[in-house]
Amino acid sequence: MASAAGHCLVRFMDPDSMKSISMYAQPVSCWQSLQKFHHRYQSCSLSMAMMNGCKGDPRLPVGIIDSCTLPAVPSPALALEKLHSAIFGLKSNPPPFTSGIIRLQVPIEEQIQAIDWLHAQHQLLPRCFFSGRSRKKDSDIFVVFPNGNGQSSVTHNLVSVAGVGSAVFFRNLHPFSYNDWRSIKRFLSTECPMIRAYGAMRFDARANISSEWEDFGSFYFMIPQVEFDELERSSTLAVTLAWDDALSWTWAKAISTLESTMDKVSSKIVRLQKEVSRTFILSNHHSPSKMHWDLAVKKALEIINRSSTPLTKVVLARSSRVITATDIDPIAWLACLKQVEGENAYQFCLQPPDAPAFIGNTPEQLFHRKWLKITSEALAGTRGRGGTTALDLQIEHDLLSSPKDHLEFTIVRESIRSKLEAICNRVVIEPKKAIRKLPRVQHLYARLAGRLRSEDEEYDIMASLHPSPAVCGFPTEEARLLIAETEVFDRGMYAGPVGWFGGGESEFAVGIRSALVEKGLGALIYAGTGIVEGSNPSLEWDELELKTSQFTKFLKLEVPLRSRFENIGTPN
Repeated sequence: MASAAGHCLVRFMDPDSMKSISMYAQPVSCWQSLQKFHHRYQSCSLSMAMMNGCKGDPRLPVGIIDSCTLPAVPSPALALEKLHSAIFGLKSNPPPFTSGIIRLQVPIEEQIQAIDWLHAQHQLLPRCFFSGRSRKKDSDIFVVFPNGNGQSSVTHNLVSVAGVGSAVFFRNLHPFSYNDWRSIKRFLSTECPMIRAYGAMRFDARANISSEWEDFGSFYFMIPQVEFDELERSSTLAVTLAWDDALSWTWAKAISTLESTMDKVSSKIVRLQKEVSRTFILSNHHSPSKMHWDLAVKKALEIINRSSTPLTKVVLARSSRVITATDIDPIAWLACLKQVEGENAYQFCLQPPDAPAFIGNTPEQLFHRKWLKITSEALAGTRGRGGTTALDLQIEHDLLSSPKDHLEFTIVRESIRSKLEAICNRVVIEPKKAIRKLPRVQHLYARLAGRLRSEDEEYDIMASLHPSPAVCGFPTEEARLLIAETEVFDRGMYAGPVGWFGGGESEFAVGIRSALVEKGLGALIYAGTGIVEGSNPSLEWDELELKTSQFTKFLKLEVPLRSRFENIGTPN
């Protein structure tokens, strides 16, 4: 395997990390091809076609999965040059397999923010970005830099990942199935854990897909062609090529499209200014309106209060269409969120070809799996932060002692525990009820951990935990039906799983605190709130405003100066 040959740059640091999955064919290291390295580069024209891995046979392993490292360099420009030459070398001596996936990576001796690199790529699509919450005591992922003697010398924690182009993507209109999961996993290996599929799934795959979400399908995942990994004290630039003759996507096509993508990649990276955008809000339309929201909440409460119904909670959401004077740059917007709101939260961006950008800053983890260990979280109840320490503690006490919020939180926690117990040998909850503080809001919080009976139960984790009561309600099916009957917009990927699958590890957040940004059409900003016995429609509306304010506060509420001059002398 690649790591046995000493060329797999990225690996897990615990003793179990060297386990391999027997379903994969024994690959020949791509280093054998790189021995015939050429130092010239020839460009090819870009092909718009890409390989959809869902079209392949999920039962057949690919012929080779490999990850190779080149010597470290001081700058992104030199890393890009080195990768160009490496790809040219591979062209002359392709691996003897009809299918496979190979990753080439170059360490960069400088920490560069992945979101800055992504912004420099001038909207090259598809693209993705994922930044996990910082792990201090329980860090799981390290990047290993070889010292040239086959020994590992330095380890750095992974911070964020950005990618453009797709070596292989996975999309379908039907709900995410076991075979779809296997189609993704056939391109992944425990030996090369940084080969990952990043993406998201719809909140409700059975609901009709509206026009703004069409290009995402029921789910959309991508293994980036060109990837930039931000580490604690350094960076990595990587390229990945995947091919499968059975899908009419040959090695030659994979090389050609990768070269075309790399022709467009920029190594001139400018640090984004994490400051308020100068974009003005021209209009802000809520769906539903405040009046219809009040009616929907009252209707939900009537159903919850019936003795004949099992429904105890439903999460109702709102979509707000914000029209701006100039287009919103989704990556710059996300960078502002990451800078100001990023503490203890995930940031993400997913944008298929010819599609809007789905971005978000979510505090909620759906699950994190490493080997057989799995963790999940219960998050419910929302309050703002206080302006002083005393006021903040008072608000915290109010949240902890609120019967309504305790009920909502308990429903979420116990539902997740029940679902984990069905697939785990043992489930531990610690803490059982605490406060998670974010820069603007605070929530009730519990952490659940368990041990899976089998790694093959990863698909069951997703199917079981999504949708959670925190974004749907309880019981799940009754709540889902009421949402489908009540809401007049398509949630799309909002409140759905967003994250990544890897060889021995996977992590997904819940796609809340999110927005869909489309050129020329402003943005759709999504937020939801849990309705239980004791809920007040106006207070729930205020909670929606608090949640969406993390986006709108970066925009100007006034009309542009020119419009104000034009309106002088007109009646109010």
